[in-house]
Amino acid sequence: MADKKKSEKKAVEAKPIKITETILRDAHQSLIATRMPTDLMLPILEKLDQVGYHSLECWGGATFDASLRFLKEDPWDRLRKIKDRVKNTQLQMLFRGQNILGYRPYADDVVDAFVEKSIANGIDIIRIFDCLNDLRNLQEAVNATNEIKKREGRGHAQIALSYTLGDAYTLDYWAKMAKDIENMGADSICIKDMAGLLVPYKAAELVKTLKENTKLPIQLHTHYTSGVASMTYLKAVEAGVDVIDTAMSPLALGTSQPATEVMVETFKGTEYDTGFDQKLLAEIADYFRPFRDECLDNGLLNPKVMGVNIKTLLYQVPGGMLSNLVSQLKEQGAEDKYYDVLEEVPRVRKDLGEPPLVTPSSQIVGTQAVFNVLMGERYKMATDQTKDMLRGNYGQTVKPMSEEVIKKVIPGEKRIKCRFADTLENEMDKLESEMKEWKQQDEDVLSYALFPQVAMDFFKYRKAQQDKVDLSKADTANGAYPA
Repeated sequence: MADKKKSEKKAVEAKPIKITETILRDAHQSLIATRMPTDLMLPILEKLDQVGYHSLECWGGATFDASLRFLKEDPWDRLRKIKDRVKNTQLQMLFRGQNILGYRPYADDVVDAFVEKSIANGIDIIRIFDCLNDLRNLQEAVNATNEIKKREGRGHAQIALSYTLGDAYTLDYWAKMAKDIENMGADSICIKDMAGLLVPYKAAELVKTLKENTKLPIQLHTHYTSGVASMTYLKAVEAGVDVIDTAMSPLALGTSQPATEVMVETFKGTEYDTGFDQKLLAEIADYFRPFRDECLDNGLLNPKVMGVNIKTLLYQVPGGMLSNLVSQLKEQGAEDKYYDVLEEVPRVRKDLGEPPLVTPSSQIVGTQAVFNVLMGERYKMATDQTKDMLRGNYGQTVKPMSEEVIKKVIPGEKRIKCRFADTLENEMDKLESEMKEWKQQDEDVLSYALFPQVAMDFFKYRKAQQDKVDLSKADTANGAYPA
């Protein structure tokens, strides 16, 4: 009888930590510039589907652009193929709020159409974030997801808080954000620590604060860049976080996430035990390892991104942003200015209202820091994106922007106070009319909306490939055989 009671008590106390696997999206985006092709993913999907993950992150972020631009693949076709093979696990994507997967704010009708087609083609969970944590830029995507959920019973809107440091980003700030997110109709909250700034005990403190202020499930996403991510997950799980993001070991660590197998083993035999089969995980890791080795051999995976970069904590610069800064300086023959630029980044960030550094704010701040250093005079030249940030087109920052910089860069202009999308007319009809001769599916209009030139180049490539196939079939029908 005593043993039975013990067993029942243990069952009640068990709280298996849920895991989102990132190997199909953020892991290869972080380490190999989003270059994993669809054909490499397909053979292992059934095994990934057997693990018992909370979700597979497989789409969104930079995958859309990279598929079209570098891999010559239709990202919509990738999503459909993944959905065909993954029967038991939710599919998840990353969505940049009003910017969708692009770099400018879009009208609401484009956001609505993109959400609808994402869910129709297989996405279950849409993780929505804004580079300024301006919730106005997230509401339309949440509304669109909820409308589909009402109609079709599918769709989960997760709001991601872009985590950063600064005197404005207090526990009270995050607590208020959590309450507001719950009120706007989201289904869950993600702490999105894109730069690996969240250290273990601060993570526990933050998770507890969010749990005290919202009933929504809390997920934690971080990167190993600063070397603390696994410890951060441990303390966050103990504090009550519901889901963590991990990557299969061949594409884990460095600027990616902690390794799935390591976190599974960490919680084995505890109340947080995932119950995952390490033999199955080993088979999956064995599948991806040759691809990782190939990427090392061809230079796609730079060993530098695999180490710990403590400068992340010093300068609050995400790993991807660091590599962009190096690339920009190399192009200008000014690699010796690297540390000058790193020191300028926090100053520019402060001038622009202390935004979190995540796409696209990280590119805006980083590029402007490079210009300020190379020109020898701060804001002698400002990018169009910096000007738009100062105008308020990207949204409301947590702190005021520098009036001195505003006067120098956009003299005489006034900042907008409303949500920028409220100034935009509907775009879908116009976009479709611009590219209708290349349209083969409704989704093509959305590809064109996000990346007009890149999508057009892809449409031409696709048509040329189809013409080759048609010509080959015609030759075969006439008794000839293709070479």
